[in-house]
This record gives sequence, structure tokens and C-alpha cells, in this order.
Amino acid sequence: MTAVPLIDISPLREGGPGADLVGKSLDAACREVGFFYVSGHGVDQELIDRLQGLARSLFARPEAEKAEIAMAKAGSAWRGWFPLGGELTAGRPDEKEGIYFGTDLPADHPRVRAGTPMHGPNLYPRQPADMGETVEAYMGELAKVGQTVLSGLARGLGLEPTWFSRHLTADPLLLLRVFRYPPVPNATSGSTDPPWSVGEHTDYGLLTILAQDGQGGLEVKTGEDWVDATPRPGTFVCNLGDMLERLTGGRYRSTLHRVRNTSGGDRLSVPFFFDPSWDATVEPLPIVERPTEDDAAHRWDHLSVHGYRGTYGDYISGKVGRVFPALAAESMSHT
Repeated sequence: MTAVPLIDISPLREGGPGADLVGKSLDAACREVGFFYVSGHGVDQELIDRLQGLARSLFARPEAEKAEIAMAKAGSAWRGWFPLGGELTAGRPDEKEGIYFGTDLPADHPRVRAGTPMHGPNLYPRQPADMGETVEAYMGELAKVGQTVLSGLARGLGLEPTWFSRHLTADPLLLLRVFRYPPVPNATSGSTDPPWSVGEHTDYGLLTILAQDGQGGLEVKTGEDWVDATPRPGTFVCNLGDMLERLTGGRYRSTLHRVRNTSGGDRLSVPFFFDPSWDATVEPLPIVERPTEDDAAHRWDHLSVHGYRGTYGDYISGKVGRVFPALAAESMSHT
């Protein structure tokens, strides 16, 4: 494949003989590209549009007001707003601002009381006032999409459709991030270091489900080339994370991607990360016949996805700490 394929996942939601065919299509996309569009996902477009509208309203508010829910105020829960340049990719500041949400947990939840990283209440802005309600509804719907896609991948891998939900995502770690990318200038002729909004990277977890606006700017590496993941109405863009590569012993690859917004206006991106349960140990699937070699030397971050041993919670805590090093250092000083 030299382009990002489109797959209708409605047979997975409805059941019936078409589900196995969808599983085969997903398997092919994951082996050859690692990215795919999904249609037939069942999420109301009105909910998607409402969340994007609220996000644009929030980003347009004064910085002092947004800072009321700055990430530093959430501590190790890693929730809230960060300003332009406040997140790093491969050690370089991204040209984006954003806000992090997760499963909204009360203060008396056992993991919150224990200070478990990435667990806690969300920080919602004063305005727009209905941001919290919309985020909760959206995350609930996207969690269903995540389980549906994984059921298709299980079919494509020759596993029971419920394998992931029974063994790895019974209590998934859910992360919703909303990003605003201001426009960056076009690269000058012959430039070897164009002004990327986000440099090339892979995602850390299991599955990313992305809602993007009509501005474009997302690029995916296929072989030696880069192709555009052009926005397509009514679809989500899905891509695999490093943990799915690890699970499949390299049969599936977490694909390099990058962003450069040259549209002339702000680009809005809403990625939803559907990841393994916090306490899950991510080991190769039963179909993997032999250990996979350490691949650190060939990866963008020089960290092997096959050499890690431990729980997903420990793994993702370390990854997020690299994205927000100052925040991670502050959180560690209080433990």
C-alpha cells in the first residue's frame, strides 16, 4: 500500500459474516502501512463537531484564563493546558498548544489517593462551561470505537474477537488530547530542516484514534516516502502504537508520522489514545513464535519496543516524563 486505506468497520459493530473480512482488511493495513481511516464507527458527527467547536473557543480565550487549568496544577495526574512550545518531541518543542484529559477520577479513588501517575480528576475550564460534559461523552464513544477496532484486529490475527478486551483492555487507560497548531511557514527551497509543527515520531501505546479538522498537515511514512493523511469527512484516522508492534512481534509496525501545518490558519487535532490497562504486562501474543530482536538502533527515539519488561503503567509514565520533563521532575520530588 502506498496510501492510507479506508475501512468500514460497521460489520464489526453489527456482527455477521462481514466481520471476518473487515478483520482481514485491518490486518493488511496494519502490516503494510500502520495507518487507516475508519468509517461506519457509529459516533454522532454532532458530538465530534461540538467538541471541536468548544476546543476552538477555549484556545481563543486569554492565556491567563487558560493558565487557570495549567498542567502543573494537576501534578502527577498530567491533566490540563499547556502553552505553545510546552510539549517536546525528540527533545524539541512542538509548535502547538494543547489540553490533556483522561478518565475523570474522584479524589478518593484508590489510585488517586496513592498518587498513581496519570490518574486523577480532569481540569475543566470555566468557559466554555459545557466542555466537561462533552469531553466525557466523547471519551465514552471513542472507547467503544477502540474496542471495536481491536476486535477486528484480533480476527485478523487469528485470535478470538474478545481477546484484547479480556486480556489487555478490560480497564483501558484512556487519554484525550486536544491540540491547536498555528500555521508554520513553508520550507525554503533546498531546506534540510523545515519548520515542523511536530517532528517525526511514533505513538507510545496501543491504538490512536484521531479526529482532525479540514486543514490537513498530517504525513505518514510508507516505505521511503511520506504521504498525506488528508482529512476525510465522517472518518477517524487510526494508527498503531509501539505496544501493538511489541504484542505482534513486529508483524505490525508503529509507523512514523509528523505534522506541518502550512494551511495559513489554525489546525485542530483531537487524538484519543486507547491503551492497555495500567497494571497489564504487555507480552507478545500467543501467535508470536520467537522473540523479536532489540531494534533500538533503528528507531527514532533509540528505545526498543521489544526490550522493555514491566507493566504498561511504568512504561507510559517514563514516556510522558520525556515529553514533559520539568513536570515529571516536579512530580517525582513529591513522591
